[in-house]
Amino acid sequence: MNGFDAPRSARAWQARLSGIIGITLVAGLLLAFSAMSAAANPDRWRSEGWKTDFSLSSIDFASVMSGGPPRDGIPPIDDPVFLPVSEASGLDAMEPVMSVAIDGKARAYPLRIMIWHEIVNDNLAGQPISVTYCPLCNAAIVFERTIDGEVTSFGTTGKLRNSDLVMYDRATESWWQQFTGEAITGSRTGTSLNVIPSRLESWQSFRQRFPDGQVLVPGNPGLRDYGRNPYAGYDSSSVPFLYRGPMPEGISPLSYVVVVRDGPEPVAIALDRLRREGKISSKGIEIEWLAGVRSVLDTGAIEEGREIGSVNVTRDGTPVAHELTFAFVVRAFLPGTAILK
Repeated sequence: MNGFDAPRSARAWQARLSGIIGITLVAGLLLAFSAMSAAANPDRWRSEGWKTDFSLSSIDFASVMSGGPPRDGIPPIDDPVFLPVSEASGLDAMEPVMSVAIDGKARAYPLRIMIWHEIVNDNLAGQPISVTYCPLCNAAIVFERTIDGEVTSFGTTGKLRNSDLVMYDRATESWWQQFTGEAITGSRTGTSLNVIPSRLESWQSFRQRFPDGQVLVPGNPGLRDYGRNPYAGYDSSSVPFLYRGPMPEGISPLSYVVVVRDGPEPVAIALDRLRREGKISSKGIEIEWLAGVRSVLDTGAIEEGREIGSVNVTRDGTPVAHELTFAFVVRAFLPGTAILK
């Protein structure tokens, strides 16, 4: 058993469970949307057990809404299990993985796992990190989890803002915006997490680049149907889930966009344009399109998702932090940034 595969009977049970969970998620999203205004209230949140200092905040609380599940209802992984690349199987060659390399040590975090857990609290090459993925924004971002000299870990609040995951740190219960890496309410309001460069690439690409690397596998393969996408068809939708902000102009809200924030001004480039041109140089940064990567948000079976490709971003050959997200996310969080189409 390699951590990805399961017996046939377990697969049948997982498929049934996945359907139940998918229905529950959709129902939760619809209920949350109808009740979002009433729920955006610190008194309501305190009654849920939050010890967050809501007197400190950088946002309008009305912009926060329930995503459906409660706190850690989408459970983060705190004790990740890995296998050597040479021992792992069961992943399609084109499946997307988040890859991180620090001081010669490399790990892959398959989106088939991240889509069900959203946060992995890990240590790589002696560095405490949080690997995060928000499916509704397709935002795959890795952060240092040492704040002011203190190591903490992160969980999921069950809240969304602009359709993006709101995390919390377990030391102070401050809430953090995943896409920006900034604390938005609580005692750490205004603090920003350090971002660690990572990539979305195919499983085949990671194996070739890091034959001595490791890959995250489910600690309990029967807990979720890890080959399933509970958001089937999402990145072909006309509008994003649980989003009520302004829409981008001249581009579909769910068009893929590469965002680079390594510099005084963010750079945003439509993935379709990058696919056409192959490589674009902007402000000293090389942004290259990579073929052979599936969408994790397309079909119900991740291994059948359409090819969308991915990107590699470097400056003088050194990896640069970036995100492959959606156009509406750029409009919501970087409203002054034009998308190069």
